[in-house]
Amino acid sequence: MALAFAREGADVLIAYLNEDRDAEESARLVQEAGRKAITVRGSIESVDHCRRLVDRAFDDLGGLDILVNNAAFQQTHESIEEITPEEWDTTFKTNIYAMFYLVRAALPRMKKGSTIINTASVQAYQPSPTLLAYATTKGAIVTFTKALSQLAIKQGIRANAVAPGPVWTPLIPSTMPEKSVEKFGQTNPQERPAQPVELAPMFVFLASEESRYITGGVFDVTGGKMLP
Repeated sequence: MALAFAREGADVLIAYLNEDRDAEESARLVQEAGRKAITVRGSIESVDHCRRLVDRAFDDLGGLDILVNNAAFQQTHESIEEITPEEWDTTFKTNIYAMFYLVRAALPRMKKGSTIINTASVQAYQPSPTLLAYATTKGAIVTFTKALSQLAIKQGIRANAVAPGPVWTPLIPSTMPEKSVEKFGQTNPQERPAQPVELAPMFVFLASEESRYITGGVFDVTGGKMLP
């Protein structure tokens, strides 16, 4: 996604938790595309860190025109008793609280014509019981996006969400049992998970002038699995 935006002329700030190698590689690709890349390490569970991220965008890149909220945390469980209160808090703080923190810091400073794009999920509409906490946050993101769009439009700023189906990322093997990983994505009509490169164009479109009449929408990229 960072590379796709860079190829369309954007300088990029990449916020990450502790994946130094991935962040450095993403920054390298952005720079090879001829754009500026900044990487900022830290936990978006912290409201102060989220505020600093927005400050860095304005200080080092000259502003913030496109805010993409894409970070997520999930764990797989067979029963609700396995979910600790601490894990529930972490899931909400990463997936939905941080989204609020970042938008709250960014929106008052963004100019007319800017966009906010949130990452929801097919889990918001067809939740898996083994992903109870994660699916719940994704439902919250859908509602947050729709309500936010009505606030942001007063400033001439659009807010939309992308709801992916199964996507092959490091999150999958690191949070799912081996048997589930082997079958991941095979139940959708295309019988495979998406690659990240297949989702990036939707995010770029929602940030472009071609989507200037679209706000408050949730767009599925699911490989054919229909959302309500």
